[in-house]
Amino acid sequence: MRNQKIIQNTPDYKRIYSDLIELKYPEKKDVCSILLEKNTMTALDVIQINRIIFGKSRKKRIHRSYDKKSILKILKYQSENRMNNVELSKELGISRNTIAKWKKSYKEISGVI
Repeated sequence: MRNQKIIQNTPDYKRIYSDLIELKYPEKKDVCSILLEKNTMTALDVIQINRIIFGKSRKKRIHRSYDKKSILKILKYQSENRMNNVELSKELGISRNTIAKWKKSYKEISGVI
C-alpha cells in the first residue's frame, strides 16, 4: 500500500482538448499548442484554451472549481494589476463574493494580498 501510486480524479484535459482540436478545430492547433505542451494543466489553462476554441461564453459560470494553485495565481494577478474585486470578477467571470472569500481564506499563504 505504501508504494502504490495515488490516483487523482481529475479529467485529462490535455487529451480532451487535443482530440477536440484535432477533430473539430484544426485551424486553432497552432494557437493552442503552447498550452497543450504543458505537463499539467491548471484551471486557468483550461479556461484560457476554452476561450481560444469557443470564444467568450455568455453563460454564467456557476459550476466551476479551482485548485489552490489557480486561486493563488488569480489573487497574484489581481495584486500585480492593482485590480479590485469587481474589476477582477468582470474580467474572469467569477463572483466578487468568491474572490473575497478566497482572499480571506488564503491571506496567510499568498502574501500578496
